[in-house]
Amino acid sequence: MAKYFDVHPQNPQARTISTLADSIRGGALVAYPTDSCYALGCLPGNRDGLARIRQIRQLDDRHHFTLVCETFAQLGQYVQIDNDVFRAIKAATPGSYTFILPATREVPRQLLHPKKKTVGVRIPDHTVTQALLAELGEPLLSSTLLLPDEEEPLTQGWEIKERLDHVVDAVIDSGDCGTEPTTVIDFSGGDVEIIRRGAGDTSRFE
Repeated sequence: MAKYFDVHPQNPQARTISTLADSIRGGALVAYPTDSCYALGCLPGNRDGLARIRQIRQLDDRHHFTLVCETFAQLGQYVQIDNDVFRAIKAATPGSYTFILPATREVPRQLLHPKKKTVGVRIPDHTVTQALLAELGEPLLSSTLLLPDEEEPLTQGWEIKERLDHVVDAVIDSGDCGTEPTTVIDFSGGDVEIIRRGAGDTSRFE
């Protein structure tokens, strides 16, 4: 059964965040809130967690996973960014955007797009997520908590606990965080390509 954590949205309890970080380091897969909807997350090297995300969401090998980072400096360890792209991403973070970029060697191979060798990265504007990332000291491998054959992501912590009780290890509830996923911008092909229009304003990239 998944453990349920009720976390204050503006002042997350330090002890709870520490407990969650320890669980994630120990191999836990968690459902957690972000600035654009709930996500599934585990450490990037957690093969079992990755397999469970694939199974829960029924994803194929072409799915772009996302590394959710605390800071821009941390993000820069995992993707290759030229000066123009640097400025564009810097201006839009933190925020409800996911950026597709060529991965560095720091990214585990199983997370890469098989042909493009790219990965998604983002920095969320969410107090609880930021507190958890700061405590972890490394990114979370993440995927939007959108179940197969459903049009919108799950938004209520109690419902996530009820429906995913036996497939995730913890649910972090800090209130409703909406149903609109991130806007996805692909910088990997030279030109800017808007892959998905979501919570982030696309006008700055058009």
